[in-house]
Amino acid sequence: MNASSWHDRHATVRFTLITIASALAMLYPVPPVAAQSAALPPYEAPEADTGRTEPALVTARRHLIVAAHPLASQAGRDILRSGGNALDAAIAAQMVLNVVEPQSSGLGGGGFLLYYDQNTKNMAAWDGRETAPATATPERFLAANGRPMRFIDAIGSGLSVGVPGVLAMLAAAHREQGRLAWPQLFAPAIRIAEEGFPISPRLASLIAGDPLLSTNAAARGLFFDVEGMPKRAGETLRNAQLGEVMRRVAAEGPDAFYRGAIARDMVAAVRTPERPGDLTEADLAAYQPVRREAVCSAYRGHRICGMPPPSSGGITVAMLLALLERFPMQRLSPDSLDAAHLFAEAGHLAYADRDRYLADPAFVPAPVAQLLDRAYLSQRSALIRSDRSMGMAAPGTLAGVSTPGEDRTEAQPATTHLSVVDGDGNAVAFTSSIESAFGSRILVRGFLLNNQLTDFSLPPAVDGIPAANRVEPGKRPRSSMAPTLVFDADQRLRYVLGSPGGNMIINYVAKALIGLIDWKQDAQAAPDLPNLGSRNRQSELEIERGTALERLAPQLRARGHTVRITPQTSGINVIAVTTNRSGRILSGGADPRREGVALGD
Repeated sequence: MNASSWHDRHATVRFTLITIASALAMLYPVPPVAAQSAALPPYEAPEADTGRTEPALVTARRHLIVAAHPLASQAGRDILRSGGNALDAAIAAQMVLNVVEPQSSGLGGGGFLLYYDQNTKNMAAWDGRETAPATATPERFLAANGRPMRFIDAIGSGLSVGVPGVLAMLAAAHREQGRLAWPQLFAPAIRIAEEGFPISPRLASLIAGDPLLSTNAAARGLFFDVEGMPKRAGETLRNAQLGEVMRRVAAEGPDAFYRGAIARDMVAAVRTPERPGDLTEADLAAYQPVRREAVCSAYRGHRICGMPPPSSGGITVAMLLALLERFPMQRLSPDSLDAAHLFAEAGHLAYADRDRYLADPAFVPAPVAQLLDRAYLSQRSALIRSDRSMGMAAPGTLAGVSTPGEDRTEAQPATTHLSVVDGDGNAVAFTSSIESAFGSRILVRGFLLNNQLTDFSLPPAVDGIPAANRVEPGKRPRSSMAPTLVFDADQRLRYVLGSPGGNMIINYVAKALIGLIDWKQDAQAAPDLPNLGSRNRQSELEIERGTALERLAPQLRARGHTVRITPQTSGINVIAVTTNRSGRILSGGADPRREGVALGD
C-alpha cells in the first residue's frame, strides 16, 4: 500500500468511527439543555471534554496537515494536492472549521498565524486579533454599582463583541504568501455548508450543554429543531446562509464582509435593545490586520518562535521554558512528582509576569526584551525550590519599566489550532478563536460573532492602578494563543504546533515542547501527555482529570500545592519534521481530547 492510499484509508477509518459514534448518540441522545447545564459548567470549561478519540501517528513524505476536524484536514490536504502551499491549505481548512466546528472559530472571530517560507527562511507573524469599538471605555464591563458585571452577563451581551479580524488577516497573508486563487480556497467550505455534514458527538454535546445558545433566535434556528430541542449527533446540519456569505467573500474579497450588507447585519445584531453593544459599520470598515515580528528564544539548542503581543503566548511559553532550563527535565519521567512540581512552579512565575505586563503594544509598552533577558530569568528561576511550592508568585521588577496594576482577566478555553507543512517545506501554525464556545452566541448570516472583549480585564483598575489589559477604544485584548514553530541548531524546521484552551494554552504548548525536546517523544505522544500546570491562581496546581497524574495529588499537596483536578480539553496539533537517508519525513499527531486528524501524502 502506498503512502497516499494508507492515509486515505486512515482518514476513512477515523471518519467512520466518528460516524458510528454519531449513530450511537442517536440511540442514546444527549439530554436537553437544562439537564446538561449542571453537568457541563459552561464558564468553567465552555469547551469541556466530551470524550476522547484514539488518533494514530501519521507519517508523510510530501505534505501534511493536522486540523481539529477530519473534514477540515481533508480540505487542506486537497488544496495541497492541487498545488497550494501551506497558507492556502490553512485558509481552506479554517473556512471548513467555521462550518463544522462553529463553536470554536470562524469569520466572526480572530486569530494569530505564523508563516515560514522555506526558500527565503523568512517568518511572518500575522495578527488578526479583534479590536474594541471606537466608543469603548475602560468601564465597559462595570455594573451600576461600579463592580464588574457577572461574567455570564458580559459574554451574553453585544458589549463582548470585538471587530472580527481573522478574514482580513487571512486575506492580507494570502496577498503576500498565497499561491492558489482566493476563490478556490472557499470551495470546500461552501460545499459542506450547503450540502450539510453530520453533527459530531462533540458538537452535539456542546450545543446541548450551553445555556445561552438558545437565547439567540438565529442560533436557535440553526442548532435546535422546531420543537426547541438541541440537534443531535448524526443529524445533518446545513448552513446555507454561511455558504452564501462565503460565496460573496470568495468572489469579492474581504470588503464584502467588512462593508455593505453583511457589515450592516453584524452591527444590527450586536446593537439589539435586549443586550446592546456599540459596534459600528465604521469600526468594521477601519479594521486592519498587523504583520509583526515573531518572538524567538532558545531552549536546549532549539529556537522556539511564537507570537508577540497582543498575544502573550509566545513570550510566556519562552519564559516558562527558560525558567526550567537549569533543571534536568530530560532525566525526569513525564509522570513524575518532580516534573509536575517544577512545571507548576515555572508556571507561577511566568504567568505572574504575563498577567501584569503584557497587553496590546499600541497602548502599553511591551517589555519583551526585559522579560526574556537571561539574567532576569535566571534570578526568577532561582526562586523555584525543588521541595516546596512558592504558592502564588508576585510579578518581577523590570528595570526601567513601571509596574501596571493587577489584572483580573477571565479565561475561556475554546478556540482551535491547525498545523501545516507543504511540499516545499513552508509551514503554518495557526490558532483562531471566537473566544468562549459559541462566542457571544450572536449568530449573523450563519456565523457566530466573538465575545473576545471579555479577554480584557473586566475591572479596569485595582486599588486605583490601571491594568495593562484594560478596555480602551481600538485596543486589541490580550490573548494566550501560541502558534509555535521550532528550529534545530542548524536552523532547520523541526516542529509546528499550537493548541486551543484559553490561558491554559501556554501550559499546553509548553508541555508539548518539553515532551518533544526533553523527552524525545513523537508528534502523537507529546499531545497525548496528561495536561497540568499553574496559572498563578493562589497556590493552585491544576491536574487533568482521569489521568495518571491524579495519583501524585497527595505528594504535591505535601509540597504545598493546592491541587485542583479538572477537565483540560487541549487541542494540541503537532507536525514533526525529520530527515533520514531517504529524505524528509513528516509526522503528525492530533490531540485525542478533540476530534482532529492528521492527513498527508
